[in-house]
Amino acid sequence: MAIALSDLLDERQVALRLRSRKLPNALREIVQLLAQNRKINDAEKFLKQVLAREREHPSVVENGVAFPHARTDLVDEIVIGIGRSRAGIPMGPEEQRARLIFVIGVPERLVNDYLICVGTLARLARDDATRSVLLHAETPREFIDALTATL
Repeated sequence: MAIALSDLLDERQVALRLRSRKLPNALREIVQLLAQNRKINDAEKFLKQVLAREREHPSVVENGVAFPHARTDLVDEIVIGIGRSRAGIPMGPEEQRARLIFVIGVPERLVNDYLICVGTLARLARDDATRSVLLHAETPREFIDALTATL
């Protein structure tokens, strides 16, 4: 992979206590982290793109983990914002609850790297032990360390 997952993760882009209970607001919280860290050019436009994609192709929630994303020219590199919700955010037509939400922005030219990145994240999140650490991490640094420990 040309881009290492560990290079995409930043503790300033991790919200361990999402306040929102509905998907649009939870996504807004996560997108704001990316905007504050100057990772996206237009937060509102990016949020609209992610929400539009969610309406057309809802993210699959597996083991309480979801990967809403947008392929967009609003980012110069792959960006990842992460939110955690103790109660879970209802997503998709069956309103399955996502407790870990990885919002990903992808430039069109990096679609292959994106697929590798999401595959790696999905594999990590599928592991019961890793997912448990992610769900119980006390700090964003602990969260990031748990994701990168096995890379």
